[in-house]
Amino acid sequence: MKKYIPGRIAALQQKLTQLKLDAALIYDRENLIYFAGAADLEGGVLCVPAQGEAEIFCLWVEAAYMRQSTGLKVTGYPFPAETQSTMAAKWLAGLGLTAPRVGFTRYFISLKDYQCLRGAVPGMVVGDIAIPCYQLRSVKVQEEIDRIRQASKALAAGMDAAVATVKAGIPEYEVLAEAEYAMGKAGSQGSSFRIQVLAHSRQMNIHPYAGKTLLEDNAPVVIHLGATVEGYVAKMCRTVFLGNPPEECVRIYQVLKKVQNAAVAALMPGVTCAEVYDAAAEVIRQEGYEKQWLMEHIGYGVGIRQSEFYPIISKDSPVVLEENMVVDLLLPTIYKPGLGGPRITDTILMTIQGPRYLTEYNREVIMK
Repeated sequence: MKKYIPGRIAALQQKLTQLKLDAALIYDRENLIYFAGAADLEGGVLCVPAQGEAEIFCLWVEAAYMRQSTGLKVTGYPFPAETQSTMAAKWLAGLGLTAPRVGFTRYFISLKDYQCLRGAVPGMVVGDIAIPCYQLRSVKVQEEIDRIRQASKALAAGMDAAVATVKAGIPEYEVLAEAEYAMGKAGSQGSSFRIQVLAHSRQMNIHPYAGKTLLEDNAPVVIHLGATVEGYVAKMCRTVFLGNPPEECVRIYQVLKKVQNAAVAALMPGVTCAEVYDAAAEVIRQEGYEKQWLMEHIGYGVGIRQSEFYPIISKDSPVVLEENMVVDLLLPTIYKPGLGGPRITDTILMTIQGPRYLTEYNREVIMK
């Protein structure tokens, strides 16, 4: 068993007690990685009582491996006679509570799982433990930081390949293919989000991804990459300018870099997320782009997920930042039609000595 797993289970149990929940059922890969150290568990569930021993239910053929890799109590089930849902339902019924209060991470339980649990224990009361889980995951141990740093190195290889490939007239996906190949050779085990290689015409969309659009000459190309190493993520965004782009378009990137500098300088343990946001917003105001600055979120926690929902670097957020949190800053652009769109993002570690860029890559204007 990894030395930190018992402490993580105990911390979750403490959260359950605070929330007056009797148990938590963890189905999703992200929290199975964190609480069980199981990066490759499929068809499994971690059942955690508020008091007592946690137990994993998984396919019988994987049970021995899971016992060895997690160090937790593991019970295998024969599929299709049993499933993770029926096993978790029996475990829940075995608690002997008429109306057990059970915590779930809100995005990660299927309807079938829920139906099995409800059928076994009709009085079950559902609680949400998504944010408490993100809170527990927000402060990283050295092993997690090392994995994010390794993913960051793969990002640099991917960005080198992307910058070398970018040229007017080719589709976005061609740049994506070269970047992903380079990151894979550098040790990435895949991205945790749909990578963005964006022609200028699509850069003010909120969640676009690399597609068939052809890159335009005399315009910016946004390249937003993600890499994963042993379940942990890093992400980075840069903008490449082709030909002779409009002067203000280039200036927007330079302003965003200045905004990022201000936000990163404010990243210190004990500072609130709102203070970091305000440092960025003040530069935007000074540069005259306040009316084109629409986003109230400029960064998220980074770890097992590329955008974790604690901490969120956002306007008015009272959340206090802590040592060894990892966040990304700064993805929003300046929303000025015809000129806006350039972006910059980095993955950054907070230390007592100050912020540390985990994504080490040229942040100056890249002209091609």
